[in-house]
Amino acid sequence: MSTSRPDPVRLVITSGEPAGIGPEICALLLGDAPEGCELTLLGDRDLIADRARAAGIDPSTLTIDHHPLRAPCIAGHPDPRNAPYVLGLLHAALDGVRAGRWDAMVTAPVQKSTIAASGVKFSGHTEHLAERCGTPLPVMMLVAGELRVALATTHLPLRAVPDAVTTRGLLDILRIMHGDLRDKFALTAPRIAVCGLNPHAGEDGLLGHEDRAVIAPAIEAARAEGILAHGPVPADTAFTPRSLAGADAVLAMYHDQGLPVLKHAGFGHAVNVTLGLPVLRTSVDHGTALTLAGTGRADPGSLRAATALAADLVRRRRRSADPPGADDRHGRVGRVGRVGRGG
Repeated sequence: MSTSRPDPVRLVITSGEPAGIGPEICALLLGDAPEGCELTLLGDRDLIADRARAAGIDPSTLTIDHHPLRAPCIAGHPDPRNAPYVLGLLHAALDGVRAGRWDAMVTAPVQKSTIAASGVKFSGHTEHLAERCGTPLPVMMLVAGELRVALATTHLPLRAVPDAVTTRGLLDILRIMHGDLRDKFALTAPRIAVCGLNPHAGEDGLLGHEDRAVIAPAIEAARAEGILAHGPVPADTAFTPRSLAGADAVLAMYHDQGLPVLKHAGFGHAVNVTLGLPVLRTSVDHGTALTLAGTGRADPGSLRAATALAADLVRRRRRSADPPGADDRHGRVGRVGRVGRGG
């Protein structure tokens, strides 16, 4: 009796900042595409062909959805004139996923400062995609094996963080984390450890009032809704093995509170997953690495991991017992299983 092969997972990949390593790692990925995936790469075909040759790949083997650069590109030297090109790749990928052309999108790194220098207000993929989708509160979460770290604030100056951390905002983030950890990662009762903001989680107000006056009430309100959140946990002990044994994910208050630990645990193989969006989007855990651009020495490990995770989540959605609906057609993730080591 013959059995039909499952439909391939259709992923769209944006090649990111043209002067960075994005085009190269995308070429490396396409040169060794994961089994069962149809990958569509968005970018300038001549640029990607040049980077492919530098990496020892025959560009004739690559499938590229051509989007021309706005200005000539020199490896390692971003040009603000190409900012519309970079944003255009994101918009094309997002629109395609929402229209059902692709199942999910994977993004290579962009140079935020260059986009901002073009006159566009831009603080990162997460915020930009959320604004374009009309999503009021996206949540950035990075995954390295079983370690999952979400951020209460993302790309803000450190001096702006305390004012951005509010009880209502934290409660909303905990709701999104709870829902997506349950629906995307199949954690029936996800446990969330919430970091404090100040050293020693404020030490009863001696080292700051935010932990007791802002963070603790959000945790209490979340628990009243059935969300298994606990804390505030002092950040210097939140990532110890004993503490992590009691948590499926950690909510850090700011970018450099949570991500140094995550990247130490899985740099080069960690994955950025955006929670709260109406599409499935994964990304690399690193920047544009301008000094490596065009050298043929860039490591595609994180992009491979991001692609593998996106494909895994899509397959799990397809196997879900939930009936398909409009949300599936627009890239929402249904119930999926726990992600194993390696992301």
